[in-house]
Amino acid sequence: MKIIKVLIINVIILFVVSKTAAQAPQKFSYQAVIRNGNNALVANTTVGVKISILQSSPAGGVVYVERHTPTTNSNGLATFEIGSGTRLSGTITDIEWGNGSYYIKTEVDPTGGTSYSVTGTSQLLSVPYALYAAAGTHN
Repeated sequence: MKIIKVLIINVIILFVVSKTAAQAPQKFSYQAVIRNGNNALVANTTVGVKISILQSSPAGGVVYVERHTPTTNSNGLATFEIGSGTRLSGTITDIEWGNGSYYIKTEVDPTGGTSYSVTGTSQLLSVPYALYAAAGTHN
């Protein structure tokens, strides 16, 4: 009887560990080439970046905002993960990726501060929907 209890406990632990390991990370990679107001590359510099996730349209409701301070490389490329920045509003895990279209608005301060200028807004296509599918909550 004791062996059966130990076996059952081990099966439960294995199930819990496998479910935990199968969770999709709630973040995705982002890269941008940073240029200043004169259109010159901002190389090897810490920059301020604010990312907003908007729902339904490029001017839609804001569902999540975070900021980053990445350092660009010699080509002006900044790389970071959306979902791991300093959260300003919303929660990335609460975004219902299957509930319409989403857009990402990028704002940059080439001097590393928080005096952001909007650099662009574009529709998110693949990665968030993969997160939605991985969550298994769709019909």
